[in-house]
Formats: sequence, structure tokens, C-alpha cells
Amino acid sequence: MRQGVLLSLVFGLSLVSGAMAQKPKSAGAPEVSAERTLAEALVLSGKNRPELEDALLSVAEGELRDGMKFLIRYMPERDLKALDSDFLAIDVLNAFLERRAHDWAKEVPIEIFYNDVLPYAVLNEKREGWRTDFRQRFAPMVKDAKTLRDAALIVNKAIKDEVKVDYSTKREKADQSPSESMKSGMASCSGLSILLCDALRSVGIPARVAGTPSWTTKRGNHNWVEFYDPATEKWHFTEYYLDSKGIDRGWFVADASKGIPGDFAHAIYASSWKPTGKCFPLVWDMDINYVNAVDVTERYIAYGKRDGVGIPKGMCELRIDFVDAGDRREAVKIRVMDVDGFLVGEGVTPDLLADMNDFLTIRVKQGRTYSLNFIEEEPSVSLLSKKFVEISDDDRFLEIRGSIK
Repeated sequence: MRQGVLLSLVFGLSLVSGAMAQKPKSAGAPEVSAERTLAEALVLSGKNRPELEDALLSVAEGELRDGMKFLIRYMPERDLKALDSDFLAIDVLNAFLERRAHDWAKEVPIEIFYNDVLPYAVLNEKREGWRTDFRQRFAPMVKDAKTLRDAALIVNKAIKDEVKVDYSTKREKADQSPSESMKSGMASCSGLSILLCDALRSVGIPARVAGTPSWTTKRGNHNWVEFYDPATEKWHFTEYYLDSKGIDRGWFVADASKGIPGDFAHAIYASSWKPTGKCFPLVWDMDINYVNAVDVTERYIAYGKRDGVGIPKGMCELRIDFVDAGDRREAVKIRVMDVDGFLVGEGVTPDLLADMNDFLTIRVKQGRTYSLNFIEEEPSVSLLSKKFVEISDDDRFLEIRGSIK
């Protein structure tokens, strides 16, 4: 480790019917990372061992040294062979500075701090020193926060304007690091989740990415963020775009509540630094086995029961969006009418910043025909498009895309 660094640190209309779940790219689960001792990790590091030993000596005995041991012990082999002592020392020291700066951060159990604050990465993203930059950005925002939950909300509400990144399917790759997302100004749900997770960790809030490789109720996957609150002694969920109803609320709860515990493709997972016997399925590279995970499906099933989600017998759920002439999602008011002209439901379709699996949902009766009226309200009310949809006796949901093409 360079001495100078050490001294400077104080520490058209399309329909998709039925239950169209998309399987991950791999049919089976990769083998998971194994539990190992610190000594075994140092052996695996090969020629990079002096850097790791230097990192251990660069921090004081006690919690800092134990934290560095924890970090190195469970590092993926790719990192054991590549990361230098400066990188690790800066990460650990900055993490402990924030733990000691806030009373609510001190209340986090040390084991959770090690596992869900200290790590420099969440999934398989490029390794980079984001913590110093993010700490400078977000620590001043939370200095007066009275509770960890308050601090989490402050960061959650501020992150979009601070890092200037939005959801886009045109992002370069799913597993972008913070700098990659900030450079392009766009990211997938996974990239956005990494950004928020790192921002929370930068101020001492335990955070991890949660998600599913494949919904049971529709096509695609999704990732979001969880944070631990010592006041409740529980994990809570949120997203980069905070739900209007706040923490533990989201458009995906109904779908997540249909997850299958223990099912590789359809469970809900949360990331972990320490090996758990399970790996986090990365749909962009199913051969990666070093991202550890816990199965949290049961908790999302409970959220579904709390919200009373589910499609009642005899009903069909319309999942609607609208695209403009350039095939971009657009927020448009929709009215669903029955054949007699009575209003069944209305709302606004998601815009281009919404996740691709986020739809306007309206429930209708099976075995009937409805008209979907896409309406532009500015500068004056006008009908953009009108579609007729016939619901069969077997349809549980229909994905509907309206357009002006």
C-alpha cells in the first residue's frame, strides 16, 4: 500500500395471453461458491497475496481488521487475484467512518454491517472505487437524519437528480457499475439497483439487491433493492424510483407474491457477500456462481397477502401500455369501456422510464368484449387510438400494447 494513501486516511396492438413466464437462459443452477477460511482465500489469491496481506495490516486491530478479514475471506476468486491494498483499505476505512458518524448506523449489527455495507460490489459489476465519491455526495444529505429509515428515504428520493441516470432498455449492458451508468445516463433495473444499493451503503445503510430471474405471472425478470432497519430488525424493499406510497410498496408486489420458494427460476433472491449455499441467478450470464444469495420468497408472499393481491375467479387482468410512432413508451390516459359504453376502469400508461414489466392494470370480466380508448389530454382532449378486445373464458391476463402506428 502506498504510504501517502495510508497517512491521508483517518479510517400497433399486440396481445400476450395466459401466463407467459420466460425461463432464464440456463435450465439449471450453477454450482454455488463454497465456504472458505481466510487462509484458503489467501492461497487462492496467488501472486496477489502480498496486496491482500498489506490490506490486512493497513487497518487497526478490532472491528476494522475483522471487517477486512471478512471481506477478503469471501471475495470472489477474480477479485482475490486482482484487487490491490489501496482499493480495499479505502473501501473499509470509508465504510467505518460512516458507521461511526451516525447513531442509527451504530445500531446496525456488526455481522450485517460486514455483509451488507462493507462490500465494494453487489453483483458481478466492474469493480471500482465508488464509495469515496458517493460518500461525498450523500453523507451531507443524511447528517441530520434521526433514524436509518429517514436516511434511506433521503437517499432514495435524491439519487435520481444526484447521479442523473434513468431507466432505459438502450443501456449498454445489464450489469453496469455506477460509473458506467453515470457516464451514459441510462441503466437497466439491475444497474439502477446497483446505484441505489451503493449509495445507501456509502452512508452506512445495509443494502442488497433483490430480484427474480423469471416471473411466474409474465415474461421477464426484475431486480430492486432491500435495506435493513435496526429499529424494526427487518429488511424492507424499495426501488431506484421510490413508489409514491413509500417503502415496502411497489408495482411488482403482486407478481413477486407468486414466486416459488426454492425454485431456481421463480424464487425471489437477495444478494449476500457471505456464502449461503445458493447463488443469485444473473440472467445475463448464468454461468456466474460467485454472487451469493438468500431465498426471500416467503416475505414477498406475505406482502401479497397484506395487499390482497391476486386475480379473482371470473376476472381477467388487462396489462396495458402505449407506444408512440418511434416505439417509445408514452404516458397516455386510457379508458376501458364495456359494449354498452359504461366506464370499467381508467388510468395512465407507464412512460419510457418505467420498467418494461410495469403496466397499467385494469381488471375486467372474462367472456366479454371491451373497448380500449387511448386519450390525449393536452392541449385538448382527443382520441389517439381505440381498440376492441375480446376476453375469453380462460384468459387470466392480457398484455396489451396500443400505438398510433
